[in-house]
Amino acid sequence: MPLENQQAAFAGALLDPDLPVPAGVVDPGGKPAPKRFAVYRNNVTVSLVEALATAFPVIQKIVGEEFFAAMAREFVRQSPPSTPLLMLYGEDFPGFIEQFGPVSHLPYLASVARLEQYRREAYHAADADPLPPDFLSAIPAEALGTAVFALHPSVRLLGETYPALSLWEWNTTADQSTQPDLPEHGEAVLIARPELTVEMRRLPPGGLDFLAALAAGQPLGMAAEAGAADPDFDLTHNITGLIESRIVTHYSLHGAQQ
Repeated sequence: MPLENQQAAFAGALLDPDLPVPAGVVDPGGKPAPKRFAVYRNNVTVSLVEALATAFPVIQKIVGEEFFAAMAREFVRQSPPSTPLLMLYGEDFPGFIEQFGPVSHLPYLASVARLEQYRREAYHAADADPLPPDFLSAIPAEALGTAVFALHPSVRLLGETYPALSLWEWNTTADQSTQPDLPEHGEAVLIARPELTVEMRRLPPGGLDFLAALAAGQPLGMAAEAGAADPDFDLTHNITGLIESRIVTHYSLHGAQQ
């Protein structure tokens, strides 16, 4: 059997306990070693499940450790790692949860998982120095609408039909004796790590479209138009949030980077 086929068979059997032990797996004496392979297979699966539990602690808390482990094992079988970096494993887990029948009665679960995934991405994103809070004062008023802002590499924008941030906050507080009054609507959230800590901010009306336009390289004037699709959009409020979040790393005017 070609080496490539042997490797594929080994990888497949490693994550699927229903498959037979691959040919060629032997002990030091040259005899078949199904028990050794079973131990190794179990250790690999346990490591991947633990990596997912580390990445999605609130999901584990909501469904319980035993159920999470079973759900994670099913995910591992369907989506083996594509990189040796376990800290990055599980980016498809939120989508898996969305289609996983046993949690269909928890429709908000995938939204919370996406929030946790974005928190992880923000944490591992590249570093960059944010501009000081007074950076807008250097831009002439007549040129402000044409200013193009570069946002911090850690910026992630989440828009969900469920209150993912409120659910996350409730499940990470010390006192959970009473259930809070959760919003009946979804939440738009900015996740970023401008310095050492991942921060999350609820965005005001139109804020998600406003920041998405800026992230796409549109000038401030066009981003304001995008945000204004929401009738409650307030440009001053959103610019204030942009400054306070410290996510602008540089800007350009007429092609000149600042």
